[in-house]
Amino acid sequence: MRPVIPYVTAALLFGLGVYGVLRRRNAVLVLMAVELMLNAVNLILVTADTTVRAALPHSGQVFALFVIVLAAAEIGVGLAIVLQLYRLRASVTVDDVPLTEAPAPAAGIAADRGEGAR
Repeated sequence: MRPVIPYVTAALLFGLGVYGVLRRRNAVLVLMAVELMLNAVNLILVTADTTVRAALPHSGQVFALFVIVLAAAEIGVGLAIVLQLYRLRASVTVDDVPLTEAPAPAAGIAADRGEGAR
């Protein structure tokens, strides 16, 4: 079997996934693009397992199964985060997500407690 077609298809799927991660603003579509990249990796693993006779039989298929389990866990955690973000902000755009919290001013905390400069 010539493995060129599955490898090219996997490369196109992976490229499409990278484009989706870099260009999309909706968090659900970003998760779908990550899933597309993981499926491309699965295609490469299974194709390599069928074309290259390795010392360990069916090792590509076992790794593909691990990638599927990882993808299921990633979707579960990712969708939980997206749902919580939607509840807090009423939007799932990636641009609106604060990456760090603003630190509280130290002088304001001391003044609230009544411990100012005396």
